[in-house]
Amino acid sequence: MVFDLDGVLVDTARLHFMAWKRLAEEIGVTLAGQLQESLKGVDRAASLEIVLGESSRAFDAAQKVVLAERKDLLYRESVRNFSRTDVLPGALAALKACRQKALKIAVASSSRNAQAIILATGLAGEFDVVVDGNAISRAKPHPEAFLRAASLLEVAPGDCIGVDDAIAGVRAIKRASMYAIGIGAAPLLASAGADAVIPSIAALAIEGYLRVENVPPGPGSQAGHGR
Repeated sequence: MVFDLDGVLVDTARLHFMAWKRLAEEIGVTLAGQLQESLKGVDRAASLEIVLGESSRAFDAAQKVVLAERKDLLYRESVRNFSRTDVLPGALAALKACRQKALKIAVASSSRNAQAIILATGLAGEFDVVVDGNAISRAKPHPEAFLRAASLLEVAPGDCIGVDDAIAGVRAIKRASMYAIGIGAAPLLASAGADAVIPSIAALAIEGYLRVENVPPGPGSQAGHGR
């Protein structure tokens, strides 16, 4: 099992958005509607371009580096008080269910703050592998994070299940040749290629995605996917 972190296991998506919102206010940029969904699973540099929109041309490369660092500072200030209470409902139960099935567990996140968040929320002992933004050179929707996680787990990508709440994340999972479970809005995530969509991590039923011996899967079945 390979999980995204932000918005899947830990409630950080809102903090990222609020940090971008504060930055936009500081530089006098008006955020477009539905921007929060567009920023999910996207790395810092790409997120900055989305936030700046048509104003992007007003800033040179050096200024954009400063803006991205300012946003990261705002975000890190907001997560200093993170604790176990910021783990999303059902996340620990899902991880425990994976352990009970003897599944290896990894995090594949584009965030460079993933390790700090995992430590702050007391989740450090729950994962066999953590791949974050410091360990990859290409962010989602590139599959690098998920492929690296599978490699470190010593599991073939085709035998992995990836879980992400972002369109970019789901696309990365599929490009890694993994079975993709999306968390959130079904139409958006299904259009990105999700094999299954659930409303939250609390709705994850591990048994539904594991191989059922001698029972061939029917159309649309969640069983028998060879994992």
